[in-house]
Amino acid sequence: MTQSLIEIKNLHKHFGAIQAVNGVDLNIAQGEVVVIVGPSGSGKSTVLRCINHLEIPSAGAVYIDGVHLEDRRTDINKVRAEVGMVFQQFNLFAHLTVLDNITIAQRLVRKRSRGEAEEIAMRQLERVGIPEKATMYPRQLSGGQQQRVAIARSLAMNPKIMLFDEPTSALDPEMIKEVLDVMLDLARDGMTMVVVTHEMGFARAAAQRVVFMDNGQIIEVGPPDQIFINPTHERTQLFLSKIIKH
Repeated sequence: MTQSLIEIKNLHKHFGAIQAVNGVDLNIAQGEVVVIVGPSGSGKSTVLRCINHLEIPSAGAVYIDGVHLEDRRTDINKVRAEVGMVFQQFNLFAHLTVLDNITIAQRLVRKRSRGEAEEIAMRQLERVGIPEKATMYPRQLSGGQQQRVAIARSLAMNPKIMLFDEPTSALDPEMIKEVLDVMLDLARDGMTMVVVTHEMGFARAAAQRVVFMDNGQIIEVGPPDQIFINPTHERTQLFLSKIIKH
């Protein structure tokens, strides 16, 4: 069996008395798209943030491409450069143009020249469908366009993994589809993706596996058809009955 690109072993994370993640085990293969669903406060985003070491586990271990993140010898910034992350908020620099937003990390972290960074930035803007916005500032863009810039910025770093933490939750309904379409294209292109979302249509269309979490634990894992059509756990059934319109 090939080594998983992401390995999560008995992950625990608590914030004071709150147990946000409680004994999560999950392996994700290269090229796999895994969508994590569940009620608010179930630990989904905390798991995602532990994968990128934005949160440090209270116990357990996370490995990225065989590298143990909690090992003191691990260069976290080097590992993090291989992991793109897209948040609910776009986190763009308001005073920089779209092009500069996408080139700044390339030049600082990847040590690329301005010319090379701009060439890659334009290629990624083409990929997300807004190359004509390169000279604009974030305030001149819609929320959906800003989120696509944030995705392009992550892709420009040539990550091995893309993490998405509810990337459409801050968007107006009519802008959600344009962002999900970009993510669907990435999934088809074979990008390894872990996505926390409430968009069940996306999960059905893009995921190889759906993970249902509640109270900091994985309750059920399976292909989308199994999870959405024939879930085995009563808690999964209850959750889906409330959010899926029949």
